Amino acid sequence: MYSSKVSNNKNQCSNGVKNIIMIISFILIIYLMCFNFSIPNTKSLHTSVTLQNDSLSSSSLSLSSDTSLEHIVFGIASNENAWSARKELVKMWWKPGRNMRGCVFLDKMPPNYTNNANDSSLPPICISGDTSRFKYTFRGGTPSAIRVARVVTETVALNHSNVRWYVFGDDDTVFFTENLLKTLSKYDHGLWYYIGSNSEHFLMNKAFSYEMAFGGAGIAISSPLAKVLGKVFDACIERYPHLFGSDARIYSCLAELGVGLTHEPGFHQLDIRGNMFGVLAAHTLRPLVSLHHLEMNDPIFPNMTKMKSLEHLYDAAKYDPHRILQQTVCYDRWFTWTVSVSWGYAVQVFSYNIFLPDALRIQESYFPWQTSDLARHYDFDTRPYEPDPCKRQLVYFLHNVSTGINGQIKTIYRKKNPENCTITMVSPRRLEEIRVVSQKLEIDRKWLLSPRRQCCDVLPSTSRNVMDVAIRECKEDELIFIHP
Repeated sequence: MYSSKVSNNKNQCSNGVKNIIMIISFILIIYLMCFNFSIPNTKSLHTSVTLQNDSLSSSSLSLSSDTSLEHIVFGIASNENAWSARKELVKMWWKPGRNMRGCVFLDKMPPNYTNNANDSSLPPICISGDTSRFKYTFRGGTPSAIRVARVVTETVALNHSNVRWYVFGDDDTVFFTENLLKTLSKYDHGLWYYIGSNSEHFLMNKAFSYEMAFGGAGIAISSPLAKVLGKVFDACIERYPHLFGSDARIYSCLAELGVGLTHEPGFHQLDIRGNMFGVLAAHTLRPLVSLHHLEMNDPIFPNMTKMKSLEHLYDAAKYDPHRILQQTVCYDRWFTWTVSVSWGYAVQVFSYNIFLPDALRIQESYFPWQTSDLARHYDFDTRPYEPDPCKRQLVYFLHNVSTGINGQIKTIYRKKNPENCTITMVSPRRLEEIRVVSQKLEIDRKWLLSPRRQCCDVLPSTSRNVMDVAIRECKEDELIFIHP
């Protein structure tokens, strides 16, 4: 009887332990299941993120094709006295047939003007607001700098719809609008961007700031940033009466907002004088966006007026806007010549081989902006200008542009200046004409983010007085170097 009770107790105890174990096991299973669901599968997560990134990457490499000049509003600073002459420069790039928007801001309306109503080739005129309430204490400067600075707020106040970018420049700033669009397409217009470039002049950058976009070169500000800047700008201006120019005020206020400059070297201040050949012929590996101070320098093509020479450059840009001034270098193995093509502008032929980094340096063909010793220092690589024309490289300037079969573009370059130098059998001086063939340069966001120079080949020619050159994409591992 006792043993039977003990046995029953043992069985009951054993069953209780089993039940407890089962309950604990069940709880553990539920816990593990919940734990697995709460921690994502890292492999699948990595795959998902990778696919997402690949999708973003592939989509981001294509430019936002729906971004056009209709999404940009221009603010152009001028004045009553200058506008009658400077308007011809604005006509060079303003495209009324493409719904361009913006204003030319003047201090007052010029006599006999009706707000450009009868001239569709120009933007409308806006009269700047009164700025007499702002102090200006820079000795030797002009208070009109405050009025020009406020072009930013007054352009935003025009209250255009569907604006992505506000672009500001002077009345002597010329834009290459296709390249402006391409350059801005790299950036998300929904974020805060302040885009432009420095001066070429060391002293100018030292005096103002390497983080300031120089206004003559042009300044691009994304729409959300411009709207915020417009709200605080007047209060900010009051803190900077001691500054010289308008661009310094814009920079200072953006610095107070915590925004730094995004450098784009395709914007050109051109703080140089005289012959700009060296700067243009060694243009940066970025699309040409703007040129400034054209009136204060020599015509960019010989034997032409300043306006005709600029029209000549724009005519070439119509055929291939993204290639304009792009420098390509190749070597003639037979004569050991170095050939540098600055497309749509000029071809240089050196009667000897020079290393590529030296060919890419800017030739000092210009004069300093100022007369001091420090004024001869620039913020780019230079090489000296050879005073003896018979020792200098030959330069062939653009003659004409045409299109051929399969979309091929042909540019012809010829010498413009007579020379009295000895010509030998191996001298390039016997060349009278250089013909360059290329395909239209199509660039996407990938190229804009990581540009690569193209290659060229000196082709066999049927005439000893003509050189034929073909520009093409470089092969993946191709080097541009002096061939033995």
